Amino acid sequence: MSVNHELDEDGEEEKKTKTMPLEGVKVIDLSRAMAGPFCTMMLADLGAQVIKVEPPAGDETRAWGPPFMGKESTYFLSVNRNKKSIVIDLRKEKGVEIVKNLTKKSQVLVENYRPGTTEKLGISYERLRKINPSLIYCSISGFGQSGPSREKPGYDIIALATSGMMSITGEPGRPPVKMGVPVSDICAGMYGAYAITTSLYRQEKDQNTNSTKVPQGTYIDVSMFEGQISWLTHQASAYFATGVNPEPTGSSHPSIAPYQAFRASDGKYFIIAVGNDELWKKFCDSLGISQLKDDERFVSNSSRVKNKLELERELSKVFSSDSSENWISKISIAGVPCSPINRLDEVFTDPQVISRKMVLECEHPTAGKIKQLGIPYHFSDYEFSIRSPPPILGEHTGEILSDLGYSDSDISELRSGQVVS
Repeated sequence: MSVNHELDEDGEEEKKTKTMPLEGVKVIDLSRAMAGPFCTMMLADLGAQVIKVEPPAGDETRAWGPPFMGKESTYFLSVNRNKKSIVIDLRKEKGVEIVKNLTKKSQVLVENYRPGTTEKLGISYERLRKINPSLIYCSISGFGQSGPSREKPGYDIIALATSGMMSITGEPGRPPVKMGVPVSDICAGMYGAYAITTSLYRQEKDQNTNSTKVPQGTYIDVSMFEGQISWLTHQASAYFATGVNPEPTGSSHPSIAPYQAFRASDGKYFIIAVGNDELWKKFCDSLGISQLKDDERFVSNSSRVKNKLELERELSKVFSSDSSENWISKISIAGVPCSPINRLDEVFTDPQVISRKMVLECEHPTAGKIKQLGIPYHFSDYEFSIRSPPPILGEHTGEILSDLGYSDSDISELRSGQVVS
């Protein structure tokens, strides 16, 4: 079955005017740093109205730099688009009251405080569900809300180390390394968004079954630690089967060979991925190494994995005789997966990246024109976009309070009392 994605101008315009998937869903975002904001950005990109509640000093990532654009750190700008910002001092009773008023009109709340903090602030799930029984409340933390490690701080590198993920990442015999982005934060944020949208779907399904029933709220407990445990996948399965701890293999694969980076004569590395025996034959033919194709050490994937070091030595000799560009050309013509290892300047000029609209631009009130990563899913009936840039601190405080029914004099009083700013 094929889908024709080509649309005329009228079709494109119709896509833009359709209702967004999460339009009408209001989200209170009490999170900061990466995990929570990534979660709420996913919801905002899908059309939810996300109200980012910040302390007087703001989300700490506003100061995580350089680099900065204007007064904003690029770190903050990366995960806070399509949101509105209100500054509330939750140490003050009237500040907590504002969150409770927001709760009455919201479907979702996301927070990533250390476990127990929201109870001390008076905005735990048990307290807020009394105000809104339909509330979907998602807590994202380092190790979860229960268990002996619940109090441990949630940092990406800690989750990577404790989960075992770092033990299988990096080059053999070299010091442990983390990934180039905080994957445990991003993973937890994605699981949070997935659980929230699932809960919203369940509420809608229940409403369709019984329209008089009050939608059921729920508490969602997501942790960076468990996210990385779940990502161990085939490595965990191999350990369960053998009892042997897997070791880091660099760019190579523990169960497929050759599947790794090789260095060419120009000093550049490139990737090959020979995923089955048929590709192995094509690969050998493209390089003119028939003597390796039928070598009993390498004739099947299982034999290649057993003799991986010998195979690597043989192929390294071959690849040292020509440039990476020429090898990639020959291997690609044969239909074998391969790629240069692109740096970001090459990534963002890649025709595929441009074609898929994975770089977008928007105008920021203080940073000027900024580039943002695109939205990595494409619906046939809706074209997603950046509807608003990442907010400046407290940019929408007055607007949000007015929507809640606060009068101008009420807002002035809250400002003068430094409850909001």
